Amino acid sequence: MKSDIEIARACRLKPVEEIARMAQMPLEALEYYGKHIAKVPESLIDEERVGKSNLILVTAITPTKAGIGKTTVSIGLALGLSRLGKQNIVALREPSLGPCFGLKGGAAGGGYAQVLPMDRINLHFTGDFHAITSAHNMIAALLDNYIYQHRDEGFGMKEVVWKRVLDVNDRNLRYIVTGLGGKTNGVAMESGFDITPASEIMAILCLAKDSDDLRRRIENILLGTTIDGKPFRVKDMGVAGAICALLKDALHPNLVQTTENTPAIVHGGPFANIAHGCNSIVATKLAMTYADYVVTEAGFGADLGAEKFFNIKCRKAGLQPRLTVIVATTRGLKMHGGVALEKIGKPDAEGLRRGFVNLDRHVRNLQSFGQTVVVCLNRYDTDTDSEIAMCRVHCESLGVGFALNSAYAEGGRGAEELARLVAETIEAHPSAPLSFTYADEDDIETKAEKVARNIYGADGVTFSAGARRTLERIRHSGAEKFPVCIAKTQYSFSADAHAYGVPTGFNIHIREVVPNFGAEMVVLVAGDIMRMPGLPRHPQAERIDVVNGEIVGLS
Repeated sequence: MKSDIEIARACRLKPVEEIARMAQMPLEALEYYGKHIAKVPESLIDEERVGKSNLILVTAITPTKAGIGKTTVSIGLALGLSRLGKQNIVALREPSLGPCFGLKGGAAGGGYAQVLPMDRINLHFTGDFHAITSAHNMIAALLDNYIYQHRDEGFGMKEVVWKRVLDVNDRNLRYIVTGLGGKTNGVAMESGFDITPASEIMAILCLAKDSDDLRRRIENILLGTTIDGKPFRVKDMGVAGAICALLKDALHPNLVQTTENTPAIVHGGPFANIAHGCNSIVATKLAMTYADYVVTEAGFGADLGAEKFFNIKCRKAGLQPRLTVIVATTRGLKMHGGVALEKIGKPDAEGLRRGFVNLDRHVRNLQSFGQTVVVCLNRYDTDTDSEIAMCRVHCESLGVGFALNSAYAEGGRGAEELARLVAETIEAHPSAPLSFTYADEDDIETKAEKVARNIYGADGVTFSAGARRTLERIRHSGAEKFPVCIAKTQYSFSADAHAYGVPTGFNIHIREVVPNFGAEMVVLVAGDIMRMPGLPRHPQAERIDVVNGEIVGLS
C-alpha cells in the first residue's frame, strides 16, 4: 500500500471555495491561505443551528505507543456519512511539530482517510501554533522586562509560574536558568519550557467563545506572586491587547477537506495527556452551524480526552453530544490482555479476550456521562475473521453497537457500516443530557478524587507538599469553581505507563498544581508525566526529507 503522503498527493483537491460552498458557508467571509485552505471567522456561529446539529465524539480504549487510529476513524466516519448522503463536517485538532518530528510522523489521519493538504496541515499550516508560541513567549519576555525595569522601585516577584513554550520535543529545556551574565542581561531566575500544546494560551484559544472572551481570559492569566504576596496577572502589565493582536488570526478556525472532499475544520491542538485534548469550541460550533452531523475527537484514551471533553469543554460550551464512538483495535486489546508488545500483531484469542476488560471499563465510564456508545473496531491487515467475530459478540453482550472500520485501506466505502450504525443509533437512541463527574461547587481535591475513583478506578488521590501549598494559596481565589485537568500518562488508567488492562489498588499522586486562571481550569500534574516531551532514540525527523521538491517521511 502507498504511504500516507503518496495517497494524499494522488487525491484531487477541490478549491477551498467549493468546499465552503458545499457547507453553504458565505464565500465572502473566507480568508484564503492558498488554493486549498481558508480561515473562517467565528462570528458566523449560529447558536440556534448549533443546537440542532448532531455532535459525535470519537474516543478510544487506552492506546498503544502506535496509537489506536482515532483520527483515521473520525475522518473515515465523515467519509462514510457523506456516502450515505448525510451533510457533515469533521472537526479535528491541528498536529504538533513535536510528535510529527518525534515519534508519530504525520498526524492528519492515515491511508485513504486523511485531511488535506496533509503536508501543510502537519507542518506550519496557517501559523496558529506559531502565533500561540509567540504570544506565550511574548508574555514571558514582557514579564522579565517588567521585573527588570521596576526592580529599583521595590518591585519583585516571590514566585514566577509562567514558563516558556516551544513546539519541539526538547527535554534539555524542561528546567533552565535565565538572565545570567551582567546586570543588563536581566534578572537571573529559574524557568523552563513546556511544549506549545501544553500552553495556557493554547487552552485559552480552544475554550474562548469569541475575541472579547479571548481578551478577558488573557488578562486573567496568573504569572506569579509579588514579594508582598499579591497575585500578578497579565492585566497588571497592561499588555493583553498586544497578545490579542498576535492571536487575532489564530482565533479563526481553518477550513480544509478530506481525501474524498468532505469539509473539515482543523483548529487548536492541546494534548490530552498534559492538557485538555480537544479542538476549539469555536471550531466545533462553527462546524455545527453548517452541518447536520459533526464528527470530532478527543485525544488518547477515553479516561483522558473524553473525560475532559465532557467535564471541561462541554460543561463550558453547553454542548450535548448525541453519541460517542469508542475506537478499539485487536492489537490494543491484546496488549491490555497481557500479550507482549512484539506479539500483538499475531492471533491470540485468549489474550484478546482478557483485553476486553479495558474496553469494558471505558464503555462504562462513557455511559456514566449519559452517553450512548458504539464500538468501532479499527481494522488492521493482520486481524482474523475469528478475532473480529469475537469483538462483535462481546460488544453484543454489553448491549452496545459494533461496527468494523477499514477506511484506512478503503476510504469512505470502508466506513459505511460505522456511518450507518452511528446515524441509526442517533435516530433511535440518542444520548441523554450530560451527567458530569463532579459539580462546579466541589473543591479541587474532591473533583480530583471523583475523577480518580470513578474514571480511573483508583483508590484515591494523594498530593505532594508543594501541591497542597498551591491549593491553599488558591483556595479563596475563585479557582475552586474551575474544572480539573489531570495530566497523566496516556498508556494506563493509572499513573504507571506500564500498568495495562484495568489496574487496581493504586492511588493517583498529584505532584504539582498549576492554576490556569485564563483557561479557567486547574491542571493537576500526576506521576512522572512531563509537559515537555523528549525525543526517541530514532526520531521521525531522521526520515523526513525533501526529495525532488516534495516532502517525504510524514507518515
